[in-house]
Amino acid sequence: MSAPAILDLSDRRPERRQGPRRAARKPTVPLTRSSLVADFLAICELDPEIESLRAPAGAATFRIGDSAIEHVADFEVVRDGQACLVDVLTDEDLLAHPLRTAAIHGLVSEDGRHFSIETAASIRAEPRFTTVRLVKACRRTPVTAGDRVRVLHQLDEAGTMRLVDCAGAVMNTQDGVAAVLALACEGLIAVDINRPILPETPVRRRRLPYADPFAF
Repeated sequence: MSAPAILDLSDRRPERRQGPRRAARKPTVPLTRSSLVADFLAICELDPEIESLRAPAGAATFRIGDSAIEHVADFEVVRDGQACLVDVLTDEDLLAHPLRTAAIHGLVSEDGRHFSIETAASIRAEPRFTTVRLVKACRRTPVTAGDRVRVLHQLDEAGTMRLVDCAGAVMNTQDGVAAVLALACEGLIAVDINRPILPETPVRRRRLPYADPFAF
């Protein structure tokens, strides 16, 4: 083989196989306690059974065996007149929590308040997590005075309505469903957050407004 031919071959590179490229993995955002607390507060704000929430809770004493452990929980939640204590923890923080083992079997403080621990598994359980995010996304939807009165009066008359029917009373907002859910963010309407947002999602008037724990 001649020298020019050898040089010509050496310049040729083998063709690469054409195949689907793997999508670059997006860096995972570490789950922080602050994000879990924000999700927990959003759930409490939309849960019609929760009357009030205080942060942090008052100190409580737990009797475990022969030991008395004093602990200040993250939140005191009042539900149907009954106060309970809640800690919001990441999975890493849970491993070092002093009441972790006792809380598994149910734990009550000496003054009668039940204690529980919320983690990512419970706070971000579906479908509630997605439903809460969909509702909160509508919080900045403007609702005129006329639409507000029509929707609330309709619920006063009917009691409980389907979301799609309730949205039919909205006349001045392009997205009637978003307007109804915006009223839920104000604490005026109760939406079942334990089920997906569907046309038949039940909607009713919320008689007891949610008390902001930080008085914002």
